[in-house]
Amino acid sequence: MSIKKIVIVMAVLAAPIISLQSCYKVATVPLNTKEEVTAPVSYANDIQPIFTANCSISGCHVAGGRSPDLSAEKAYNSLVNGSYIDMSAPENSNLYLWLIGKKTTPMPPGSATNPSNVNNLVLAWIKQGALNN
Repeated sequence: MSIKKIVIVMAVLAAPIISLQSCYKVATVPLNTKEEVTAPVSYANDIQPIFTANCSISGCHVAGGRSPDLSAEKAYNSLVNGSYIDMSAPENSNLYLWLIGKKTTPMPPGSATNPSNVNNLVLAWIKQGALNN
């Protein structure tokens, strides 16, 4: 085998190893505190304000952006009719899995400041029937 072929083989083998070393997760997944929210959760007063402040912003979950559309007028229908809520197994709801980082980095992206109480609040809302209240 020629030197040129050996160098090519080594480069092909080394490239994936080098590229894998450069990948890392920046966001911190908040721990589930297991502190279940037992008070009634209001979609309008508790859940939508979270989406409005953190998700339905330019370039994210708005019309023409990423699904689901979490703008105030469309969020509820987008979540309920878009397979983001699993009433039979709330912990497996896509919405909850995105928030806690089981689908990708926790939402909102790069936010180590997404406190677990927000995640627990959304989970409680789903467990309470995901009502449009």
